Amino acid sequence: MTDALLFDPASAAIVVGGSALATVLRAGFTDLAATGRALACLRHRRFSATRARADLAAQVREIRQDGLLRADPAHSGDSELDEATDALLERRSIAALLDRHEAHKARRQACARAAVATLAQSAELAPVFGLAGTLVSLSRLPAGGLEQGAFAGAISMAVLTTLYGLLLANLVLAPLARIVDRHAQAEEAERQTVIDWLAYQVGPMCREGGKGDPQRRDDSRDIAA
Repeated sequence: MTDALLFDPASAAIVVGGSALATVLRAGFTDLAATGRALACLRHRRFSATRARADLAAQVREIRQDGLLRADPAHSGDSELDEATDALLERRSIAALLDRHEAHKARRQACARAAVATLAQSAELAPVFGLAGTLVSLSRLPAGGLEQGAFAGAISMAVLTTLYGLLLANLVLAPLARIVDRHAQAEEAERQTVIDWLAYQVGPMCREGGKGDPQRRDDSRDIAA
């Protein structure tokens, strides 16, 4: 079978266009925006705990030498880590660091779940529109009798729409959903590694600065635990 016989713009339009429209109508623009952001993140350099620790090393060294009160903010370039470390320095509390990290973590996980669910839903819809294309192709058969050319064209479209639906679902959309999920899990693990390391490094400074401060004494117990 030649490449020309395997490509039919009408069949592709039914499957791809129908799946896209149904996904938009089901998921809504909020989940679609989250999916777009998740897919865009796949093109960027993956977050690295090693690189982040290297960027934060000077900040940690200054905190350990001068204490949290006299240390100046030194941003690493990662907006979430910068916001978390700014909260740490502002409140001189490990709890502030962890709270800000957890807030960002909840937002990232919600975005990832929405993206995975949207892609998985679209993967389920693609074969349905492959079947819809089959029905459309059969409806094109002449009512007065079967002409050889019309019959061949209808069967070709029926086969191709089914094929396109299966390929789109199983070779594009479902794998993308798993890639987004794995990417999100890997980033969370890397970010948690950095936060644990940072809390361990500056924890003693919070304990020393927290004498007489109930909030900071609670923080020190959390780190020790």
